[in-house]
Amino acid sequence: MDTPTTAPAPTAKPAPAAPERPGSLPHDEPPPAGPPPPGAARPGRRRSWRAVRRVCGLLFFVVVPVALLSSLIIFALGHLSPVDPAAARLGENATAADVARLHELWGLDRPFAEQYLSWLGHALTGDLGSSYLTDIPVADSIAQRLPVDLSVALVALVAAVLIGFPAGIAAGTRPGGAVDRVVTLLSSIAVTVPVFLLGIWLALLFAVHLKWLPATGYATTATGLGNWLSHVLLPGISLSLVVAAALARQLRTSLAAALAEKFVVGATLRGLTGRRILFAHVLRTAVGPALSLIGLEVPELLGGAVVVEAVFGLPGLGQYALGGAASHDTAVVQGVLLVTVGVVLLANLLVDALLGWLRPETRKR
Repeated sequence: MDTPTTAPAPTAKPAPAAPERPGSLPHDEPPPAGPPPPGAARPGRRRSWRAVRRVCGLLFFVVVPVALLSSLIIFALGHLSPVDPAAARLGENATAADVARLHELWGLDRPFAEQYLSWLGHALTGDLGSSYLTDIPVADSIAQRLPVDLSVALVALVAAVLIGFPAGIAAGTRPGGAVDRVVTLLSSIAVTVPVFLLGIWLALLFAVHLKWLPATGYATTATGLGNWLSHVLLPGISLSLVVAAALARQLRTSLAAALAEKFVVGATLRGLTGRRILFAHVLRTAVGPALSLIGLEVPELLGGAVVVEAVFGLPGLGQYALGGAASHDTAVVQGVLLVTVGVVLLANLLVDALLGWLRPETRKR
């Protein structure tokens, strides 16, 4: 008798595996150890490359065009001046032939475009021409005086950051509180105090009455850092008050807005401490507008340096430019303005690079 054959039991089909995201690893496999394969770009290198591309893009598409346009405007203003530098050099008794001879010597008889291109080409090599009155190279005079203004601006910027950032953080972390009201009141008062008046008060207090610091003059770093700092401290603090007030108000506003974001609530629910949330997340987000403000304040610092130079007797670019304008020395004024524009553009480029380093999302654009 034949025994019935039983059909084999059907085997269950394996469930289809869930599609994996590109670049993801299976859950049962550990991540590969060791260095990445050759040719694979590391995240740090990609971020650094983005930062370099961003800075290069700003350099070639913003800084260079603005510098060229500024140089054209500066030279055109000097060219359109009603005062003839040759006549100013020779005096009232100069004849027309003498003036024409000096025009030919200085190249002032050439067309405007030719004069501008020649001046710009020499400027790119560091040659800003010579003073029409003294024949001293303008670049040499600027090289002697520029460290004075940069020293005062550096001290003012450091003092403004040391004053404005703590004040803005203290006010922004507790908006509407007593500290916030005090910082807001003092900032409103500070922006109304003239720089020259504050400089006179500081000189009377610390130089005349207390005799702690010198009232006038400048000393280079070759004479010692302490001696250099003692001569630029009062002018720098005089300039820093307005900038510190602006930084405190801007940082207070940005910090208060950042603390109201949803990610702060999420970080608090995850158990992060308030100090870590503030300094690791919130402050990095809120510091961007304050850093941008520093770049905008650089022209004000250089402009205010002219005032403090007169108050404290500093031999800076401001007094050099004023002397050149008073004597109708166009070459001096043009050289000072061109160098000032270059310093402002360089400062803004550095601020933007620092902003990209502090805020990684700006490097991913």
